[in-house]
Amino acid sequence: MSERELRCVICDGDMMFEVPPCPDDHDDCPELVCTRCGAAEVVAPIVVHLWGKQPAAQVPHQRRAA
Repeated sequence: MSERELRCVICDGDMMFEVPPCPDDHDDCPELVCTRCGAAEVVAPIVVHLWGKQPAAQVPHQRRAA
């Protein structure tokens, strides 16, 4: 099990976190558990999709009757 030192919000301090046994056989499991209190932490990349502003469709001018 690999260990990392992270800030635990439950213990309110820097604690050692370890990767729990993973039944999914991940190479790098994103779950970590505090070795002191057992609080779970998920460390995974955040993917953000940005959509650009589309130009407004031009509506043709409506003709008026005389």
